[in-house]
Amino acid sequence: MTIIALINQKGGCGKTTTAVHFSYWLATKKKTKVLLVDADAQQSSSGWLEGMESPIPHKVVQTPDDLLEQIPELAKQCSQLVVDGPASLAEATRAILFRADLAIIPVQPTGVDLRSASEAVRLIKQAQSVRGGPPAAAVFLSRAVKGTKLKDEAIALLSQTPEVTMLKTVIHQKQAIADTSGQSATVWDLPSRPAKESGQEYERLFKEILALL
Repeated sequence: MTIIALINQKGGCGKTTTAVHFSYWLATKKKTKVLLVDADAQQSSSGWLEGMESPIPHKVVQTPDDLLEQIPELAKQCSQLVVDGPASLAEATRAILFRADLAIIPVQPTGVDLRSASEAVRLIKQAQSVRGGPPAAAVFLSRAVKGTKLKDEAIALLSQTPEVTMLKTVIHQKQAIADTSGQSATVWDLPSRPAKESGQEYERLFKEILALL
């Protein structure tokens, strides 16, 4: 059993979208027994999963004490536990990092998001110090626009962060991705070419993530 957490204090970075797609991919493409823990106050990922035709197992756990106590027990029920962290770096996120094997930070290519990511990296380093090692950490570029200078600059900057692994896969901004939550679907359920392209990007990203474990 492994515990993989998606964290970032910045909303709109693609954290919940990635968590839902990752859980779906593990369950349907990899045939892995997966459970998603929704630690976000908005409960977006759990609501999204409940609306699916074949719902992925999930549980809402939000307080720091509950996260510390329940994550290890929930992890015993599955092969992969995916945690959709809150849109903050408060005590709940710290509790998640005290239990996670791997922390993934999605980052948009903007100055505000890059600064937010550096705060998340700082919190991860604190957890690593307390725990004497874990969690491992990685960052990837999310909601990027192809062919932009901002994307290239963000990749260059993130690659210079020695504390975390910079994943090679970039998730590009597409309307197909934005449409999924409202339809209680994933990009693999949509018939358009952009959805197919996004599905290929997510698959490459998730294979990279699993390779870190």
